[in-house]
Amino acid sequence: MASIGALKFSLYLLLCLLGYPSISQGKYNWNEGYPFIRRASSSGSSPKSGYDYIIVGGGTAGCPLAATLSQKFNVLLLERGGVPFNNPNVSFLQNFHITLADTSATSASQCFISTDGVLNARGRVLGGGSSINAGFYTRANPRFIRKVGWDIKLVNESYPWVEKQVVHRPKFSDWQRAVRDGLLEAGVSPFNGFTYDHKYGTKVGGTIFDRFGRRHTAAELLASANPSKLTVLIHATVQKIVFDTTGKRPKAKGVIFKDENGKQHEAFLGTDRQSEVIVSSGAIGTPQLLLLSGIGPKSDLQKLNIPVVLDNQFVGKGMADNPMNTIFIPSKRPVQQSLIETVGITNLGVYIETSSGFGQSKDSIHCHHGIMSAEIGQLSTIPPKQRSREAVEAFVKSKRDIPVEAFKGGFILSKVADPWSTGELKLKNTNVEDNPAVTFNYFSHPYDLKRCVEGIRLAIKVVQSEHVTNYTLCDKENAEKMLNISVKANVNLIPKHPNDTKSLEQFCRDSVITIWHYHGGCHVGKVVNSEHKVLGVDRLRVVDGSTFTESPGTNPQATVMMMGRYMGLKILRDRLGKLAGI
Repeated sequence: MASIGALKFSLYLLLCLLGYPSISQGKYNWNEGYPFIRRASSSGSSPKSGYDYIIVGGGTAGCPLAATLSQKFNVLLLERGGVPFNNPNVSFLQNFHITLADTSATSASQCFISTDGVLNARGRVLGGGSSINAGFYTRANPRFIRKVGWDIKLVNESYPWVEKQVVHRPKFSDWQRAVRDGLLEAGVSPFNGFTYDHKYGTKVGGTIFDRFGRRHTAAELLASANPSKLTVLIHATVQKIVFDTTGKRPKAKGVIFKDENGKQHEAFLGTDRQSEVIVSSGAIGTPQLLLLSGIGPKSDLQKLNIPVVLDNQFVGKGMADNPMNTIFIPSKRPVQQSLIETVGITNLGVYIETSSGFGQSKDSIHCHHGIMSAEIGQLSTIPPKQRSREAVEAFVKSKRDIPVEAFKGGFILSKVADPWSTGELKLKNTNVEDNPAVTFNYFSHPYDLKRCVEGIRLAIKVVQSEHVTNYTLCDKENAEKMLNISVKANVNLIPKHPNDTKSLEQFCRDSVITIWHYHGGCHVGKVVNSEHKVLGVDRLRVVDGSTFTESPGTNPQATVMMMGRYMGLKILRDRLGKLAGI
């Protein structure tokens, strides 16, 4: 029976890759492997109370956390989005850019624009960011693990648990090979081969895309759950956490959520004092939910008539996003689509990555709808308030002025590691479905700007390297021409300056975009303690990247998935001791 099932699934993959939408949009019965996943509107058939753990957010951390806790306890996992399994735009590498360009209310990604003018995205689907990202898998810098105080032995048990289920070795395209060799030629050495580990030099990392180009998200980690103890409700949008405030300290007792039809439901914890609500809604969603639930700066909550449960001035503070800038590389030959597979980990405080080929598709940057090329993951539809006929025409013309060769090539991405510039998150209203106001203050600290300049200089060296120019069949361009092409194609809401290509500092400021590695808002020691329990409140914990003061490694998803497993194991062992058995 197993071989028949594998054959049926292989046929499904083949049909999807050949473009049969009716098959790829849901006739494959994913629910057979996940019988505990149901729509929120069916919650009437689920218990309303008695849960040992209620997890808000079925994302990159929430899914492995739920799978682990369900081994011993009754768990309710609430996810505001749908499932990734039957969505071809999520599932296949070739459609990577389509989900990011989809700004509809049902999209797996939710666009938001920071007050800095940089367009960004949040996951709105089971699996969270792992369902919409570029798939690169690499572990954290060991320094990060020591800094956050995690148990090294338990960390080293938790990473492989993730890797055995969803991580693959990349096919490694010719484009990635050329850039790898260009990095080495530019001095980013040694070559560390294929490894998940964070090592200075150039390396090839893992990917959550398999050899068929199919994405394996954190949602698939739910296959390791105990199905008799786990309930997953999709399209369940949590409105607020409910507290018992009759004692000396507020105590979380449950949540209120809405289903896909707008009907309100409640879910409550059992009576055990160790039962918890765990918020895993990400660096935007978690501080937003705490604020909506009455935990945050008292004056800000009172302005929106939110009853104050706990006055904490630090909720939403310390928000940071790793600034990214790109150099477009023209090619006279078509290149295969590839997302991030190789990375240069420098001692300059920057990471260099690359991707290729998406500009050749009909959904590329040359389209009239203004979608930015997927290599840099940008949602670039002109915001509605600025979507005048003149603005659209100017946008399209600026793209047509760029040589078509630019879109037959790829991109070098330069990302500043551990930015020192920080901002904050504030509510704009009390609707959880609306994005809060987020400010990252890119390059407000001069050290970040200095590292960006060094990263752009290095990226230019890579583009001008013999290995890259031999592959693209293009002449070595001067730096100013490359920057000119790059800044024209860039999409953010930051005003451009005449000296963008003369001053690398100005280029960095004006062309900054994101790679979605934002973090913070619920820092350890300020909002949560070292066990990630919310300070001043009982039975409430946070497990996600909102607790980070820096993004782990070159790309965070490996560590965020590991974190879900790690915290689940730690909770079980702390609560059960040897009886945990795992």
